[in-house]
Order: sequence, then structure tokens, then C-alpha cells
Amino acid sequence: MLVTMGCTSDFEDINTNPNDPVDVQPGLLLRQVIYDYGEQMSYEGFVAGNLLCQHLTALDFNLFDRHALNSPQLGGNPWPIFYRNLRDNEIILNKSREVETFEVYEGPALIFKAYMTMALTDLFGDVPYHEAFTGDTGSVTPQYDKQEDIYLGPKGILDNLEKGIIAIQQYSGSIVLEGDILYNGDLDSWVKFANSLRIKALVRISAKENISSRLQAIVNEGNYIKYNSENAVFEFTDSEPNNFRLARLRAGDFNNFVMSETIEDVLIGLSDPRVNILFRSFGNAAGDEYNGLINGIDASQTTISLADYSLAGMIFRENTGNLEANYLTSWETNFLLAEAAVKGFISIDAQTLYETGVMQAFEYWKTQLPIDYLTTTSAAYDSNKAIEQIITQKWIANTINGYEGWIEYRRTGFPVLRAVSASLNNGLIPIRMPYPAEEATLNTTNYNVAAQATNDNSIDFPVWWDE
Repeated sequence: MLVTMGCTSDFEDINTNPNDPVDVQPGLLLRQVIYDYGEQMSYEGFVAGNLLCQHLTALDFNLFDRHALNSPQLGGNPWPIFYRNLRDNEIILNKSREVETFEVYEGPALIFKAYMTMALTDLFGDVPYHEAFTGDTGSVTPQYDKQEDIYLGPKGILDNLEKGIIAIQQYSGSIVLEGDILYNGDLDSWVKFANSLRIKALVRISAKENISSRLQAIVNEGNYIKYNSENAVFEFTDSEPNNFRLARLRAGDFNNFVMSETIEDVLIGLSDPRVNILFRSFGNAAGDEYNGLINGIDASQTTISLADYSLAGMIFRENTGNLEANYLTSWETNFLLAEAAVKGFISIDAQTLYETGVMQAFEYWKTQLPIDYLTTTSAAYDSNKAIEQIITQKWIANTINGYEGWIEYRRTGFPVLRAVSASLNNGLIPIRMPYPAEEATLNTTNYNVAAQATNDNSIDFPVWWDE
């Protein structure tokens, strides 16, 4: 007995690996969550989202481009990115409420939770939410929550944004927010970020909810992202390990993505000089020319010469130090408010907001705005087609964030996307992402309920705000 006691009294210490910590400081975890989500979703948005919204098309490995969304290849499976980072963010949130010295993290954690949750539910619709991060104390097979409840319910998107702002405003401690690669610990900037997210969430659900009074109150207060200097972004570097992942792809994988015919027509039709940043002249061009390919070719039946089509611009590969991971910007906020003004939700001048958004988007992409762009081209504000102009400009600027372009197309119908060449979805453009196959295996009962509610997990079934 004495021997046994002697061997087991320090069992836990002996069997704890000092090089594999079981806990982590919230500052380190916050840095990891912000960076990992931004880095991975920037890549996902580029190689998958940009196919869905027709910024790019794929020459090969293109089942996803042909709208077989259950067949992710070089991208197209953002589900684990969301849930891994939402789980880690929940650890930060719990620590902020359990340990007084970590209280400063509560507001940013609530805000970033709302940010990631909005992107998740806008892609998939109903998703595991309230029970999703309780596996250590609750269920490992979480129920799917309705998107309406995720947006509007207690501890949902809008509620968390409001509570995040309150938590920041009520924080009176002296501990600084560490690990904040968005705003370097500036809590006032997090409040502006949260208010711009509130604007985005309200506009997104505006077909379902009366948003006017809530949106006007935010506008009247004026404490949201207004200038590019206030953007929620972080910069990539030119070299590893923090460069844009497209720069680390093999040449063959990078060369798989070329300009879509859809964005070619839009940019060339606008005489838009951002084409020089977003794309390269194609190899067989006689001069400074660009050529796009229709989305969704059948690679097994079509012979394509890479030299006939434009690749992604140098900012996405050689010069990624000029590129930013984009969470939310002034131009997106101004475009959202411009749309709300056109639709009569708020009292503010839509044209001024639109033109400001365009100017900021050009600045964001480090491109000089032509003097006549907003006066003589088809980008000149026209109240009869203002919504199309606003959404199209937002779509162009979101090339680093391609899922957003697809979400906004689903919500507004703009810009008009083309039928893909060899569709595997009966010629229809998908309007939601399918739940991944592992859900059917690991969360079978709850998956079956969600699949039944979406016509057998159909990519043609609308999400709540799109019904």
C-alpha cells in the first residue's frame, strides 16, 4: 500500500507534459482566433467564394465551380474553420467572465463571436449554435438553431453585438487588451466595428424585419467605421509564414484559377482600373488586355490554353504585403447605408454614401480613382438603378472576401451572374452551402432534422432572410 501511494501521489504532475500546455492566456488565444479565421477565410473566400460569385473560374478540379458543392476540392469546406474558431473564442469569453483580470476580453469576444456567427449562418442557414460549444459539460451532438433565432434571439448576433458594446463601455479596469491584431487593443475601435456589424446584420435581414428605427439610431449616433483608417483588417506580409496562402500554392494550383467572364465584362464595361490590381494581362495578349473564362467548364471535355486567360493579380501572390484580410471596412459600411437610404430605411443622402464608398474602395485597392469614373461612366449614380450599382461596387471590392459577394447576390440578385457552362445543379446558381458529410456521421439525429428542413440538405433551399 505504501508503495502504491508513493507511486500515485504525484501521478498528475508526472504525467503532465510541460511542453503541451492545457491552458492558454486569452491574449494568445485572441491573436490565434483573429489570425486563423482571417487567414483561412481569406483563402477560402478566394478559391471557393470567388467561384460562387464569379470573380474567378477554375480550369481543373472544378466540380465546385460547376456547383457540385458537396465536392470541395481546393477549397469549399469552411464549416470546420468556423467551429474551431468559435470554440476557441468561447474559451476567451468564458475566461473573461470567470477571471476578473481577463474582463477586458468580454466585449471583443462577444463582438467577434457575432461576426463569425453571421458569416456561418449566412452560408448555411440553420446551424448548431447554442449547444455547439458545450461538449465538455453538455451535448456533443448539438441541435441546429433556426437562423431567425440566431439573428434575433437572446445571445444571438444582434444581442451579442449590443452586449459587447456595453461590456466595453462599462469596463473600468487598467488591464489592456492583448493579442488584438485588428486594433492593437483600442476598445473604442471595437465599438465602431460592432456598430458597423449591427448595420450589416440589420440590412441583411431587412426583408424580414422592420429595421428602420434601429438603423437610424446607429446612424444618428455616428459611431461606426467611416474611414479606411478604421477598417477591421490585418495586413499580410510578403514572405512566410504570414503571407497570403495563395502565394504558397504550387504554380499549378495557382494557375488553376483565372478571371471569370462575369467580372471581366463588369470591369471592362466600367473602364475600371482596378482590373490591373485584381488580374494580370493574359499571356497571349498583344498589350494590356484581360480575358475571362465562363464559369463551370467540363474540364474533361474542354481544352483550355492558360495563356489565353488572365490570372489573379500580383497582389495575391508576389506582393501580398499589400493585401489585407478583410473583416469589415468603411466602404462596405457606406454601401450598406447607401442601400438602406435608397430603400427608405434611413434618412441620409444615398448618393453621397455611394460615392464615398466607391472612393474608399479604390483607396483600399491602392488604385487611383479616375476623375470621370463617378460622372461619365456607368458607375455614375443613377437613382433608377442605384441598388444594382451599390451591390456591384461592393461585389468588385470584395474580391478578397468572395463569399460576401455570393451572399449579397443571393440577397439582392446583383450583379447578374451567368449560368455556368456545365452545371451539375440543373443550371441553377446555389443559394446556400450544404452541411458537410461529417455532420451526417457525427451528429446524425440533429443533422437529419436540419436536412429534412432544407429539402434533403439542398443547395437550392433559401435561408431564412432570403425566403
